[in-house]
Amino acid sequence: MKIGIIGTGNMGRILIEALLDSKSVFPSEMMVINRTITKALQLKNEYNTLRVTENIYELMLFSDLIFICVKPKDLYTVLTQIKPMLTSQHCVISITSPVSVQQLDSILSCSTVRWIPSITNRALAGVSLLTFGVNCSEEWKSKVFDLAEKISVPLEIENKITRVSSDIVSCGPAFFSYLAQAFIQAATKSTGIDQKTATILTEKMLVGLGELLKKEYYSLPTLQEKVCVKGGITGEGIKVMEQELGNMFIHLFEATHKKFEDEIKSMEGQFGVPY
Repeated sequence: MKIGIIGTGNMGRILIEALLDSKSVFPSEMMVINRTITKALQLKNEYNTLRVTENIYELMLFSDLIFICVKPKDLYTVLTQIKPMLTSQHCVISITSPVSVQQLDSILSCSTVRWIPSITNRALAGVSLLTFGVNCSEEWKSKVFDLAEKISVPLEIENKITRVSSDIVSCGPAFFSYLAQAFIQAATKSTGIDQKTATILTEKMLVGLGELLKKEYYSLPTLQEKVCVKGGITGEGIKVMEQELGNMFIHLFEATHKKFEDEIKSMEGQFGVPY
């Protein structure tokens, strides 16, 4: 299977590196194109047999499976550009959450998939969110699912939970990274620990927490129970969190969903098809 990647921004690059480092595909079986060619050439410096082109027609002739990793506002233009070069044997994958597979299918006549990746996929971990177009062949469903499984835990989702699933899987690492940094800053401001030491301790704690969950020694609730001894120091800290957090996460999801609704309306204006 030959793979074409259109766009080598943050998520495009993460997918490229994850697929190549996992040996899911050889560099010679992948061709990339980017508006700024220097970004694509940087990847070729790491994977010297990776194919780089400035010609979208060359990429389409080469590829069986095409990932489109561009900004939402640019997706419609890319789809209309590649449409004449597609056959029923191709499969097109979009990583853009505010565009549904129904909207992809309204333009393309080949197999379509929406694949929402996560930065955690770079470590061959985390979840990939998959939604298949109504005309996606069983063969392509199997191939895409297998490919996602090489770098993540693939999960097929319905359109209606796209935003919240993406908030957890794709945005979640940034949200919890922010919380971890606030945790570190509070430690340095209120105690005598220096930032470097607090950062090392926090990062190692998070890695250890991940390992406990990965090996299924504990679930999140049982983990808290094991550490939080009644009447102990951890319990005092939990009390503060219960008082101070309030509806913060509810407001977070409200904000992301509001922004998502705005993006959906913009995309519906381009596609002329409801989300």
